[in-house]
Amino acid sequence: MNYRDLGNTGLRVSEIGMGCEGFAGDDYRNARRFLDIAEETGVNYFDLYTSDPEVRKSVGEALEGRREKFIIQSHICSVWKDGQYKRSREIGEVREAFEDSLSFLKTDYIDVGMIHYVDSMEDWKTIAKGPVLSYVKELKSSGKIRHIGLSSHNPRVALAAVESGYIEVLMFSVNPCYDLQPASEDVEDLWRDENYAARLVNMDPERQRLYETCQRLGVGITVMKAFGGGDLLDAAMSPAGKALTANQCLHYALTRPAVATVLSGARTAEELESSISYEEASDEEKDYAPAFAAFPNISWKGHCMYCSHCAPCPKKIDVASVTKFLNLAKAQGGVPETVREHYEVLSHHAGECIQCGACETRCPFEVSIMENMKAAAEVFGK
Repeated sequence: MNYRDLGNTGLRVSEIGMGCEGFAGDDYRNARRFLDIAEETGVNYFDLYTSDPEVRKSVGEALEGRREKFIIQSHICSVWKDGQYKRSREIGEVREAFEDSLSFLKTDYIDVGMIHYVDSMEDWKTIAKGPVLSYVKELKSSGKIRHIGLSSHNPRVALAAVESGYIEVLMFSVNPCYDLQPASEDVEDLWRDENYAARLVNMDPERQRLYETCQRLGVGITVMKAFGGGDLLDAAMSPAGKALTANQCLHYALTRPAVATVLSGARTAEELESSISYEEASDEEKDYAPAFAAFPNISWKGHCMYCSHCAPCPKKIDVASVTKFLNLAKAQGGVPETVREHYEVLSHHAGECIQCGACETRCPFEVSIMENMKAAAEVFGK
């Protein structure tokens, strides 16, 4: 298993994590089964958005004796009322649900406390100015949560939250189809067929700005819906008009700026093991570029996907990394110190480019790489 820094939290997380969709399976016995698989394979991060007390109880029982082996991302404002899930901003309900969660999980702290499901700007303003954020900061001060997170499907709202300075971890929906969709307060827009009826071209700029801002500010991204609820794995359902493999979806998410872990929404042990097998997959099996270039409904022309098909460079320049740092600088309108430091430690720099054009002949997306290298050399001074 490979591990990554979760932003600036100081946590090292497995790049493949677990969602909690399958924990309730087989009369809640899956919780122990999944945690056993995770421990055996090195998966150390999981999300617990559900407020179902039976799920929380089964996870707590499965965690006994090995709590410190796992990093838990659990949701604040996800409550259980009248026998069903409810998203709440009523502070009494929120407090009670969180304390219940600690009790069920048999732990006295949560590693990442996620403010649950914030998809409208009005909702974010209510949270930021009201008792919910105050309570979350109180939880952090008392050590009941170690880091503050927020989950969202809306890049505009997520960006506002990240730029507030309060959010250390962002749970966000990342996949190559959702990344084409503009911000919306209706999460259903992400998968409505009519939104993919006309051919779509390139990533929504607000989504790209969000990922780059998270990278710049040290906010770690944990990915949900990498498979689009399974639609991307089925040619008949895929908005792209073509199926992708699980490895391609995982690799796409893991090559976005700031992404630390992808949470596998597995419902069976076999599905979880399939996601974990990404770690053993070949570069060819992970390679999403040829599939993206052949999408009938989507074009990524001119947009660097950080897929590294441009390699090898005769001057040994890591073109994908240089381009990523260039984009981060452009998004900021200057060169943040952290970006400059990362650029500096590259073995070779854009100024070494001899403009041979070999990289451009290999790029599936017809990116103007030579122009990017010129721009990077100017921006970074070498």
